[in-house]
Amino acid sequence: MQTNSRLQEIVYGALLTAIAILIPVAFGGYLRIYIPPFSATLASHLPVFISMLISPFAAVFVGFGSALGFFLIMGPVIGARAAVHILVGGTGAYLIKKGIGFGWALVAVAPIHALGEALIVVPFGFSFYEAGVLVGIGTLLHHMMDGLLAYVVVRSLQKTSRALS
Repeated sequence: MQTNSRLQEIVYGALLTAIAILIPVAFGGYLRIYIPPFSATLASHLPVFISMLISPFAAVFVGFGSALGFFLIMGPVIGARAAVHILVGGTGAYLIKKGIGFGWALVAVAPIHALGEALIVVPFGFSFYEAGVLVGIGTLLHHMMDGLLAYVVVRSLQKTSRALS
């Protein structure tokens, strides 16, 4: 990779990381649905999903930022659940790098996301029902909503950049 593109990767990754931290901190009160142990903050996955288009490194870095933002605002259980974004982003970016389209990569990582977040809450004392139904299915639905939103944003940006060229 050339130096200039590596610098762009770092800058875009840093900006998306800042947004990943900012969403739960600044907008969580307005965009959050909270049914313990499940919580969903609308649009919170967008930075991670969009970073998958940059590189696996950027996606993993943004996933860490997402986990940090949720840990600071919601505590260790939600922060641990958000840490699954590291795996989701890295895996999705790897799939895209291997030639799978953005939309299909989002679909492919959805079960990883839902299962990962469901399993992460079990050691915190939540039942398999709470983990599987509330967190697992809730995360899958949240992933699908944010995935659709991310897809629309990316397509819009692609059309805008072509129009400005």
